Amino acid sequence: MSLELTPRELAFRAEARTWLARNSPGRLPSMDTPAGAAEHRAWERALAAARWSVVAWPAEFGGRDATLTEWVIFEEEYYLSGAPTRIAQNGISLLAPILFEHGTARQRQRYLRPMADGTEVWAQAWSEPEAGSDLAALRARARRDDERGGWLLTGQKTWSSRAPFADRGFGLFRTDPGAERHRGLTYFLFPLDAPGVTVRPIAQLDGDAGFAEIFFDDVLVPDADVLGAVGDGWRVAMSTAGNERGLSLRAPGRFLAAAGRLLELWQERGADAGHLRDRVADAWIGAQAYRWYTWGTVDRLRAGAGIGPAGSVNKLFWSELDVDLHETALELLGPDQELRGPGAPAGGTWLDDYLFALGGPIYAGTNEIQRDIVAERVLGLPRGDSRRAGA
Repeated sequence: MSLELTPRELAFRAEARTWLARNSPGRLPSMDTPAGAAEHRAWERALAAARWSVVAWPAEFGGRDATLTEWVIFEEEYYLSGAPTRIAQNGISLLAPILFEHGTARQRQRYLRPMADGTEVWAQAWSEPEAGSDLAALRARARRDDERGGWLLTGQKTWSSRAPFADRGFGLFRTDPGAERHRGLTYFLFPLDAPGVTVRPIAQLDGDAGFAEIFFDDVLVPDADVLGAVGDGWRVAMSTAGNERGLSLRAPGRFLAAAGRLLELWQERGADAGHLRDRVADAWIGAQAYRWYTWGTVDRLRAGAGIGPAGSVNKLFWSELDVDLHETALELLGPDQELRGPGAPAGGTWLDDYLFALGGPIYAGTNEIQRDIVAERVLGLPRGDSRRAGA
């Protein structure tokens, strides 16, 4: 594995770095508020206009036909520049790879460009009150409506990310109630303003609503918005999960940038917190290790291999690194961690970022589930009693 870049890749990095330095607005108000969501959409439009929104996509959908290496380079530069979190992330990182793999030409033409420029923000509608990490236990159903040529969705989804301010959603529904748990599921795309859809925001610890419950009361979805084959939703969903746990959701640039800010904080506060020296060093080393691990994944993908269950190893690493890094920063700050505003230490953002990091071990499949996957599918260990019992 080598991090030596070609002249083309070096030029790509320089162009991205220059554009971001000139155009990034820095940190924006929370996207979990109406005003913040509007500002984040405006930033997505600016990215798309300069063709930086989805660099690895084909040019016909607004991309640059960038290589996988160039995509990772851009992600590093993006986070190191301090650019805003992407409100379009659910769409471009989770749904788009599945549209390219399983979608129809019509679906790609209809959904990709509005996704790339923030015109349509997508909610991930997977979890249900009794089906979180055990996604196959979902109860929401879709029944056939031959007269109108579509499906009627009924049921409830919860913890749907971006749903309070999103335009559309994607998720699994049971189309064959008599089939086995992982069969008879179908992947649907649907508008959140359709008749019969009710979106109920869920307030987070900070009072903002980044998630929502979604209720479906005979919501008509046409056949054209079935993603993949009817009854094949589990396979489609696992493609999404692989992207979320593996490479696309958490690029190493995010952690390199956070580790750099942690080092700056240590230089300011470390004299009074010598007991945290090793933890600061561990966070920096962890960010560098994750970068090298990611480049190793890039090498394997370029050689034709897939991510597979190793994506669960990746997810465990970055989610726990994120929490540990931010907890270390909060300990360095002490009581100052509660301060907000431009005059606060490090901009007063560490606590907000910590609260966001706490979700990492939960979403994309809880870390308890990921450890089971690693044990069984990576290490080849026997299934545990709890898994055999259906837990």
